[in-house]
Amino acid sequence: MKNDGIKEQACWIWYPGDWEIYLNEQISVRRQTRGVIYPAFWRVDRHYSSVIYKYSYELEQPEEVSITADGSFALYLDGRDNYRYNNPQMILPAGKHEVRIAVYNNVGVPALFVKGENINSNSSWEVSCYDKRWHPAGSWGEVLHDPTSSPSEFRLATVPQQPVSVERRSDGWLVDFGKETFGYLQLKGIKGRSALSVYYGESREEAEDRENCVQLDLVSKDTFQTSDYTFAEARAFRFVQVVPDTSDFQLESISMLYEYLPVQYRGNFRSSNDQLNKIWDTSMYTLHLNTREFFFDGIKRDRWVWSGDAYQSYLMNYYSFFDSEVVKRTMIALRGKDPVALHINTILDYSLYWFIGIYDYYLYTGDKDFVQSQYERMISLMDFCLGRSNAEGMMEGIDDWVFVDWADIDNRGEVSTIQLLLCRSLETMALVAELMEDHERIEGYRKRADELKPKIMEIFWDEEQGALVHNRHEGILNHKVTKYPNMFALMFGYLDEVQTESVKQNVMVNPSVQGIKTPYMRFYELAAMCEVGEQTYVIDEMLDYWGGMLDLGATSFWEEYDPKETGREHLGMYGMPYGRSLCHAWGASPIYLIGKYFLGVKPTTPGYETFDVEPHLGGLEWIQGTVPIGPGDVEIYMDKEKIRVRATHGQGVLKYNYEGKLLEFSIPSDGSWGEVTILS
Repeated sequence: MKNDGIKEQACWIWYPGDWEIYLNEQISVRRQTRGVIYPAFWRVDRHYSSVIYKYSYELEQPEEVSITADGSFALYLDGRDNYRYNNPQMILPAGKHEVRIAVYNNVGVPALFVKGENINSNSSWEVSCYDKRWHPAGSWGEVLHDPTSSPSEFRLATVPQQPVSVERRSDGWLVDFGKETFGYLQLKGIKGRSALSVYYGESREEAEDRENCVQLDLVSKDTFQTSDYTFAEARAFRFVQVVPDTSDFQLESISMLYEYLPVQYRGNFRSSNDQLNKIWDTSMYTLHLNTREFFFDGIKRDRWVWSGDAYQSYLMNYYSFFDSEVVKRTMIALRGKDPVALHINTILDYSLYWFIGIYDYYLYTGDKDFVQSQYERMISLMDFCLGRSNAEGMMEGIDDWVFVDWADIDNRGEVSTIQLLLCRSLETMALVAELMEDHERIEGYRKRADELKPKIMEIFWDEEQGALVHNRHEGILNHKVTKYPNMFALMFGYLDEVQTESVKQNVMVNPSVQGIKTPYMRFYELAAMCEVGEQTYVIDEMLDYWGGMLDLGATSFWEEYDPKETGREHLGMYGMPYGRSLCHAWGASPIYLIGKYFLGVKPTTPGYETFDVEPHLGGLEWIQGTVPIGPGDVEIYMDKEKIRVRATHGQGVLKYNYEGKLLEFSIPSDGSWGEVTILS
């Protein structure tokens, strides 16, 4: 018998994962190029259309409940199938009983909302898709608790936003909203008859290029009385050009409804360097623009959920918003339903990032229930991955896209970076299996990881070059050294002290090694450098690379940045003059780098029950900031003379290095400030 839901707030419930999968289906077909649909090119899963909920209760008195379903429903008591109810208001009898409610909806999610004095729908209810297996119902109680607004009707918040300038031109208007933004264009005070062409641009050049801009809208208006119009599709833009086809068409104003996910800006940072402060602020804005129903890759071109992009967003989120719900939604949507037919997003490496992200989530949040809810899907995806490994136990691209990065590299055969990610994924599976007390699988995953790690070093470590080489194809080793495997090996702690120093000198700071152009892989490159104590180097790189985008007028960070490019070269990608995303989630990586390696905060046990704070100035005069640590926060101030720290959750240890010796101090657990004088 269950009474967990008594006295708890009523909320919408659904088959676990189905609302997230439904949302992802909607997202996956919203992308357009010049008004033409551009759906995702991987399998898009659907929710179950017919599910059944159950709940056991015990009441001393009969109780009236209201029942709302997103779809058609039928209720019956105690397994009595011969008499069903579909009344929205019902009186449930006193005593011990079991309620079952079947819901059908082939369009939206077959969700359920039950509200009474004691009996309320929430995660204590169970649900089945009629496969004779029951699961705790899915919910988002903090948001979806209004019976008049079903999960299928969920929309992000909007707020009016005005442009910074409107330029009247001979045949229309050019509007500048001052920075990258996302939402619905609004025309107010319309009068006259005209076909309207609207050209959107992340840059002025794009909005002015009517033949090549990526996004446009074509509408017709015919009104003799003044009216307003809000466009149906949300777009990403900074500049908009509005062009009527008649000269007597009139407009009073052009504005927009900015669309966003309400999140709390829990992380903050300031330092003695104003440019670094702007980099932090722009990174936060970039991440927020791409933090929506899920973590998007970019808000203009794709607007899809890519696993590699999302993995970095999870880590940035832990140092900024600490919104666990959007992390969970994204992970659920990416994984989809069984059976597995292809890798996530059709990319081999993107499946492997998904595994690693699950354990990271547990480490930062301590949310074992979510990890448990995904364990079966972790097993089936890992079975798929291992089923595509060769006799050496290594993974190769079969019908898969081996991505690694947008770079001129040979990804045929056994790519060393992929094997490192596989090894880390197997270690993750062993840790999660241990968490789930799945003893048989613990040993199996651990054994495969323990066998794979030395094999990677044996095959790919080039003693003469002092580094890992990139790949082996058809038994022939490619001796090209790239940063990719070396920086992952550094981050994962797979190198000994001699190898670590060799990689740092021969690869990471070696100008003859192929450089990295994308913020995506600069994320790992600079994280790896921080892992080996090169914070001063990383500060200089952030100021040069992300500061370089700011110097070119960026208001959000880009998908790719090459300082050697000039003018319109910065806008093009994929053979398109404006194909480059100028607001890309992976461009926001300074959030993670600053939070983890300069403010120096990281959990040492799940949910920040214990944590370390090891701040670094990196050549700055002073730094200060706040990092969310689960339900609490830690505040840090550091200059060349002192470090001050206080925390409102967990047991923290302050660390700093003095002449090669790591000194440790306990952080007060009562929320008061602790201060340490830096020895000199």
